[in-house]
Amino acid sequence: LEQLLDEAGVECRLERDARRRTVTKLRVTSRGQQLLRLDFEDDPISLPAIDLRDVLAGVLADASVLVLSDYDKGALADPEVLLAEAAAQQVPVIVDPKRGPFARFRGAKVLKPNLHEFVAATGGGAILDDADLAARAHALRDDAGVEALLLTRGAAGMSLFTDAGRRDLAAEAREVFDVTGAGDTVAAALAASLAGGESLESAVTLANRAAGIAVAQTGTRPVTRRDLSESVIGQGALMRDALLEQVAEARARGERIVFTNGCFDLLHAGHVAYLQEAAALGGRLVVAINSDDSVRRLKGEDRPYVTADDRARVLTGLRAVDWVTVFDEDTPEALLAQLRPDVLVKGGDYRLDEVVGSELVREQGGEVRVLGLQAGRSTSALAARVRDEDA
Repeated sequence: LEQLLDEAGVECRLERDARRRTVTKLRVTSRGQQLLRLDFEDDPISLPAIDLRDVLAGVLADASVLVLSDYDKGALADPEVLLAEAAAQQVPVIVDPKRGPFARFRGAKVLKPNLHEFVAATGGGAILDDADLAARAHALRDDAGVEALLLTRGAAGMSLFTDAGRRDLAAEAREVFDVTGAGDTVAAALAASLAGGESLESAVTLANRAAGIAVAQTGTRPVTRRDLSESVIGQGALMRDALLEQVAEARARGERIVFTNGCFDLLHAGHVAYLQEAAALGGRLVVAINSDDSVRRLKGEDRPYVTADDRARVLTGLRAVDWVTVFDEDTPEALLAQLRPDVLVKGGDYRLDEVVGSELVREQGGEVRVLGLQAGRSTSALAARVRDEDA
């Protein structure tokens, strides 16, 4: 294991314990499908707990995120100490728990149980319905004192519970060959995405796609960045690195890059006409949309009406749009600095001097355009009409 990780460029600080033998897992398969698994190991309950404080103290100062993956083998018998150290260093913690009480992980950013672990931690018994599931989840999140609860539900996908409410993600894989490592893949992709600066909602979306890739493979193998990049093209929002790669390839072919941004909440005919006009200015159109958290900060707590994931999926279905990405900041200036578009476009309700990033784009040799406004069409007017009809 250490050799494989070293070859992959992963720095390892393994804590060895001669009293424990490494677990051997024997999987019985038939025609690519796993039938059962036999584990050969020592009973961890009969052995002293492993103290990871010294190991953690040596690496935490340089960490962007900490993952506690509890297989109930004795390494996380006292997680409170590790969480306290992470809090002191302001490092967010993701916990993949094996068993309760989950209050041991108070202060973590994300708690990620699977459905079996979740049911056991909430009193056992069958989940009666969707409302029962949600009630248990919110109660468990409050009791555990974590920012978010991410429940992995197998073929039913994943559910994220936060202060903003509940978000369900459908399972990505069309055909499941082997579920080995799916939970670990979710935790790893979630951690890597958060460490890379993505919002929680974007990180969860990426983790769900990574899990879909993992279970569609026979046996255990890593999900690579290229796997993820290829999986998201045409399915919704591109992560920033993947977008930059796509734009660089298009630019190398001599294609002109047009950029626009906005909330695009409740997409209407005015949006479509505007995007068609923007696409006509160049070879490729990039649409950057505000994340749900960003929309709430700009528009108020009752917005967005449509989640970022759904907004991205609708936009990518438009013929005029080549790529969609999500940004969590209030403005797209950081993205513009990386993307360096040939044309920056905004709608007709802006003046040239009001377009965010206009000076930056001009300095890089690009141009800024303000397009015409589609009269009588707006998200606010549409929402008001729906409210009036509901009333």
